[in-house]
Amino acid sequence: MSAGSLFDQPVRHPLSGSRGIWSFLHIDPVLLVLLLALISGGLVVLYSGADANIAVVKAQGIRMGVALIVMFVFAQLDPAVFRRWSPWLYIAGVAGLAAVLLVGVGAKGAQRWLDIPGLPRFQPSELMKLVVPMMTAWYLSRHYLPPRARHVGVALLIVLLPMAMIILQPDLGTSLLVGSAGIFVVFFAGISWRLIGAFFAMVSVAAPLMWFFVLREYQKQRVLTLLDPQSDPLGAGWNIIQSKTAIGSGGMDGKGWLQGTQSHLEFLPESHTDFIVAVLAEEFGFVGMLVLLVLYLLIILRCLYIAATAQDSFSRLLAGALTMTFFIYVFVNVGMVSGLLPVVGVPLPLVSYGGTSGVTLMAAFGVLMSVHTHRRMIGA
Repeated sequence: MSAGSLFDQPVRHPLSGSRGIWSFLHIDPVLLVLLLALISGGLVVLYSGADANIAVVKAQGIRMGVALIVMFVFAQLDPAVFRRWSPWLYIAGVAGLAAVLLVGVGAKGAQRWLDIPGLPRFQPSELMKLVVPMMTAWYLSRHYLPPRARHVGVALLIVLLPMAMIILQPDLGTSLLVGSAGIFVVFFAGISWRLIGAFFAMVSVAAPLMWFFVLREYQKQRVLTLLDPQSDPLGAGWNIIQSKTAIGSGGMDGKGWLQGTQSHLEFLPESHTDFIVAVLAEEFGFVGMLVLLVLYLLIILRCLYIAATAQDSFSRLLAGALTMTFFIYVFVNVGMVSGLLPVVGVPLPLVSYGGTSGVTLMAAFGVLMSVHTHRRMIGA
């Protein structure tokens, strides 16, 4: 019998129906309040970042409303449902990525979307942020943990296949997020330090090969710009220079809401999407940034608690990976806006303007709530 199969047939607690309204709704109230606070604050910052365009805020509000509904729906599903459907979702996701490469819709030099009649245009790569860790957790939980080297190898292949297909679109930022989500599952499965060392050795060998044979010229330019933004201040270095100027000019308590000069005088590009954190730093200063980061920290800590108290290996691996993927979102966006990382087009989660990314993240939080509330109802 495999390790994961020990949890396939849970026994429900006879008093599971009397554990409160939140358990009945399968919603974690602490996480919900934190998410609503982040979304609400994000709409306030977005109004300024979009140059007081109320239509943008309304559109984002509708998207977040849909995302909350998706979260609620996912929270109702037992973790066993995710485990059972993981292989089929993975196959469908890889098929969607293949369809993007063959008949996908292009924009701004990238081919990332599918436009199916009767459905809104969507990015299959966004769905893989949820499906890849789910599939990796499904595979590893079916074997004794910590996994053996051959099982780690298969898990890495599960991660690398969609990651490579997303790079071809090209979409380096999303590919890194998808890859990180899968790698975190492998890490949480308890691999040995010897395998971790071998992995980093492979990455070190692959890095120069990727530089010469995989990365496109504009991606290489982003790395070079990170090292020396002043080498092209009116071109590739413009975004980073203006972003750092906006952050630095905010001081301790900022210039005030709607008073940011870098964004409102159109010095700061993408001020309502990827670089929205620079708007927040300029208008609300260090205090505003501290509030934002503390809010993110509380969300991550709550999610880590849910992962640590999950009832079976599949749920623990999946919840832990989804939590750390959310952390990577925050880390990469804040890092690239502050000039510590190359610009890779990763939005600030639940704050930047956008639909697909927000829905995917809220679906992930729905999975986390499912893991937590179904555990309590089962009485594990």
